[in-house]
Amino acid sequence: MNSQVKRNYLEINSINELIEKEKPLNNLNLYRVDPPDFQLNKFFYKEVGKKHRWVDRLIWNDKAWNDYLNKNEVNTYVLKHAQDLIGYFEQIYSKDESNCEIAYFGILEEYIGKKLGGYLLSEAIKKSFEIGSKRVWVHTCSLDHNHALKNYISRGMKIFKSELIYLDI
Repeated sequence: MNSQVKRNYLEINSINELIEKEKPLNNLNLYRVDPPDFQLNKFFYKEVGKKHRWVDRLIWNDKAWNDYLNKNEVNTYVLKHAQDLIGYFEQIYSKDESNCEIAYFGILEEYIGKKLGGYLLSEAIKKSFEIGSKRVWVHTCSLDHNHALKNYISRGMKIFKSELIYLDI
């Protein structure tokens, strides 16, 4: 069945525009996954994306995952509470354009509603500016979590493009 989906592209052009969300819990640890671990990215992609129709990477084999993650411009960060995995984000940094896409972002279902998404997004934006970006951008759509767009806007991001697409769902 062909369904209409609204996709929004958002950006933030200065760290000064960030409306930061404070750390909601003690014992939160955000770390960059170095060296890359495709199994970790694959786990988050499947778990976070299963309710939001993240399907493009489901056909990737181990080599495709490794090839993608071993590019210099791709970084993965993971948020933990004590030893429990909470969420992650992937950055794709374009040095030539001085911008960074937050390509994938999300928290595991059991942590939704605990004020962790706003904090993780704040950290994703900060980490993106720290590597030299002049612009951080993301896209989201009507298939994503119903608070996704609100979270991006609440952190200071602005919609710069919207489009309707049709997907076979």
